[in-house]
Amino acid sequence: MLDKVVIANRGEIALRILRACKELGIKTVAVHSTVDKNLKHVLLADESICIGAPSAAESYLNIPRIISAAEVTDAAAIHPGYGFLSENADFAEQVENSGFIFVGPTPEVIRMMGDKVSAIEAMKKAGVPCVPGSGGPLGDDDEKNLKVAKRIGYPVIIKAAGGGGGRGMRVVREEKDLLRSIQATQSEANAAFGNPIVYMEKFLENPRHIEIQVLADGQGNAIHLGERDCSMQRRHQKVVEEAPAPGITPEMRKSIGERCARACIEIGYRGAGTFEFLYENGEFYFIEMNTRIQVEHPVTELVTGIDLVKEQLRIAAGRPLSISQEDVVIRGHAVECRINAEDPKNFIPSPGTVTRFHPPGGLGIRWDSHIYTDYRVPPNYDSMIGKLITHGDNRDVAIARMRNALGELILEGIKSNVPLQKEIMADENFQHGGTNIHYLEKKLGIS
Repeated sequence: MLDKVVIANRGEIALRILRACKELGIKTVAVHSTVDKNLKHVLLADESICIGAPSAAESYLNIPRIISAAEVTDAAAIHPGYGFLSENADFAEQVENSGFIFVGPTPEVIRMMGDKVSAIEAMKKAGVPCVPGSGGPLGDDDEKNLKVAKRIGYPVIIKAAGGGGGRGMRVVREEKDLLRSIQATQSEANAAFGNPIVYMEKFLENPRHIEIQVLADGQGNAIHLGERDCSMQRRHQKVVEEAPAPGITPEMRKSIGERCARACIEIGYRGAGTFEFLYENGEFYFIEMNTRIQVEHPVTELVTGIDLVKEQLRIAAGRPLSISQEDVVIRGHAVECRINAEDPKNFIPSPGTVTRFHPPGGLGIRWDSHIYTDYRVPPNYDSMIGKLITHGDNRDVAIARMRNALGELILEGIKSNVPLQKEIMADENFQHGGTNIHYLEKKLGIS
């Protein structure tokens, strides 16, 4: 097993990684910005090193400083968590070239799956169903682009190959708007991602967002751990996630899951990963793969009993998978609510000091967070301050427990989206299950 790991992240995921390391007897090094010196994982780590100013560019995105921290502490590996540098192929490459283990896929696979065009090509080759599209990047031939759109059928969506987080996308409903939209998306993609390449896909009107969790050891073994439904979104950002997805049968899960596991073997995948799909009219359509641990991984852990972060660490240590597909059994239902420090009506971030805090408890309740009373939420990073997860024998029980847990949660001194989460849990359509990715925005009147 690895003897010492640098945790190159902050907040709840950094604390989550630290806990997994402690269970495996791995020593930890917490790197942090000046504003994060009192984060819970920093106080609990075996060693801690300040790597820069509050700005992410000067700290959590500063590759030389993170690698230097690994060098001076004689660490064996670096775990990137999610966000920041977790899907940065150059970072993974520099980590490995410096003699350390990157807890994640190889740089080559991260690079392949980070480019949406090459990712779709790889998935088609591996037999994973994809959205009908251009089959590659769009060129400067206007006539050809018009023909491609006509073949696919309107509406279509123009997407940046290097995009993510809901940026670099444009929906085109009529032919007269196509060429202008392609040019605008190319310019936006170049400015935002340094990559002007775009491609075209069929725009699905009312899909759900369903993803498949996988684990692969890079030694020819790969498994899937079922699916999650992440359709409750606002501006392409997930708000509520659950596992398993309502309406997905065991036969459907087995079929799409096995395809994803086979694809992992074909591309030489290593570590934890997630295949993201749009799902409409009984069909799955691949959109991208996240080559890291996901924010919503706890719902999968609760329904399978498998610790995904510990599996990441074991795989990084060169061990084969400790579980087989037959060991994966879905039990009950889990729901996760992201708790953000933001105004619940206009969603403006609400940094400040947590003056009073008490987490909920009880059977089937999990609270993943780094905050505590008197903790100051900085304005420099993402507004998510915690994740509330519930598990029950069935979906109704999990939702009921979530309603109770949200009611018990005491969080004062800052604004939060807890009122919104309570509203979602009480929503009849959500309780019925199977809402699409546009539902929340329509409910909130922001679509």
